[in-house]
Amino acid sequence: MLCVMATRIDPESFDKPADLEDLEKRAMDAIRRHCPDVTWKMSFAVLGPYDYIDVFEAPDIATAQHVSALIRCHGRAHSEIWPATTWKDFEQLIAGQS
Repeated sequence: MLCVMATRIDPESFDKPADLEDLEKRAMDAIRRHCPDVTWKMSFAVLGPYDYIDVFEAPDIATAQHVSALIRCHGRAHSEIWPATTWKDFEQLIAGQS
């Protein structure tokens, strides 16, 4: 299952921008340890209401929720997980519906 995660860091969770690297390391270490079936695809720093957009694959919704919980706990952040479908797979899905 492909997932897009939008994350907003709590500004109270760090004193200087360099602290973000430590937050990210702790969160990713926890994800690797507790969710070994998750495959990280890419990450983006973005402008707007979120600080980061991450794309990963998880075997199921429960694992995706676990990733979100770990980000909230270790990364001190608010996150949303959106299940996603590639455009190619979406086109095949709707082609079968006509």
